[in-house]
Parts: sequence; C-alpha cells; structure tokens
Amino acid sequence: MTTHATRSDALTDALLDRFLGELRALAPVAVWAHGSLAGGDYQQGRSDLDLIAVLEGPIGPGTAWKVGKLHARLRADPLAPLLHCSYLSDTTTADPERRHLTWAHSHLFRRTVTPVTRRELHTFGRVLYGKAPGELLPVVPDRQLTDFVVRDQRDFWRPTVDKARLWTQDVWVDLGLVTFARATMTLRAGSLVSKREALDLLPGLGAPVEVVEDVVRRRYGQKGGRFDAGWRERRGELTRDYLGDAIDRLVTSYT
Repeated sequence: MTTHATRSDALTDALLDRFLGELRALAPVAVWAHGSLAGGDYQQGRSDLDLIAVLEGPIGPGTAWKVGKLHARLRADPLAPLLHCSYLSDTTTADPERRHLTWAHSHLFRRTVTPVTRRELHTFGRVLYGKAPGELLPVVPDRQLTDFVVRDQRDFWRPTVDKARLWTQDVWVDLGLVTFARATMTLRAGSLVSKREALDLLPGLGAPVEVVEDVVRRRYGQKGGRFDAGWRERRGELTRDYLGDAIDRLVTSYT
C-alpha cells in the first residue's frame, strides 16, 4: 500500500507508509486522514496524525490484540506518539454515537467518530488507501453537526473552563480557544476552518489578543511563546474569563 501523492514531510510519509504496510494483515477496506493532515495545516512533529481505518467484518478481541501489536511495532518512530487511529468495521460506520476501537496517546480505548470528523472526511478527507469516505460514511446533516457542536461546547468545554488548574497548560489554552472559534464558524456559516484560520478569527471574536499572539508564536513562530514570570497563570485567567462568557453566549444563541 502507498499513500496518495500530496505535499507533506518525509518523516510523516515514511511513518504513514510503514503504518499502511503493517495494516495490510488486517485487510483494510479504507484508510483516511482527517484533521490538519488532510486540511492543509499540518506541522510535522507538532500536529497529530489523525487517521480512520475501516476493516471488514466485526472488530473483536482478536483484532484489538493485533491492532495493539501493530502500534507497538511502530513505537520507535519519533512521530509514532502523534499517530492516532480509530478502527471501524464496514458494518458500523453509520452510527455517530457508536464507540470504536481507537489507538491514541499510546493506548487502546473506545471513542466515537464525531459528526465534525465525519464532515471533515466528506469535505476534505485524504484517502490513503481504498474507498473514499463518501462510499462508506453517510452524509452528515447540518442539524446533526450543529447539535453536536453546541453540545460539545456546553457539556464539555464550559465545565472545563471552571477547572482552573488545567489552564496553565499550553494544550488547554490552545485547544479551548481554537475549538471555540471553529465551533463559532460552524454554527454561523456551516463551515469547517483550520486551526490557523481559527486563530486568525479569534481577535475578531473578542479573544484576548496577547493570548492569541502567544499561541501563534508557540505554534507557528520561530521564538516560541512568552516565558515572563506569572504569564502562564495570567494567560489561564484571561482565557477562562473570555471563554466562560463567550461559550455561554454561543450556546444561548443556538439552543
């Protein structure tokens, strides 16, 4: 198996080729990339490699064991910790509430393939092998997409804003802000935007400019983020103060 030709980095291509070669023993029907790897905002060594593999027939304990062994064989690759893959069977692709076997963060668990991911796959999914998403995944209705986005902001992100200890960490600041901006654009215009586009939108949505600039420097700049004393704590407070009210307004507007 070989990946379709696209612009990407050599180490990433090498890992994808090795992953597809290892996956051959499980006879996949299709393998797709979504997220930044498909959407044009991928940064080697920083971005996750978000994948979906569709296999024939039911995925039982034996298949789960083989999947675990497959990823264990890849673990020496420097990018392997960033490779995440959900495994669907060709008979269980339709249900967005179903939890699928997933390898992420160096272990196996089960999670859904959300309406946002499904819409990404239909809109700009990258086919690495086999059938295209449109051949196996039902189209995501607009109402299903917007309902999920509102629920995610209300039920996950709004309670998370109140957990102050999390917001001194880069990952929560970055994801919280970016996810809010992307949710806003999906609800306003039905569009999916990249992380870079989301960051560009945030000042116009009222986000604290100094926090957005810090995120951009860390993710895209050469000098990294700010290191002055107390900045992480202040950054967390600014982000939480903004997101709490912003999420409440967004959810109220679309409920």
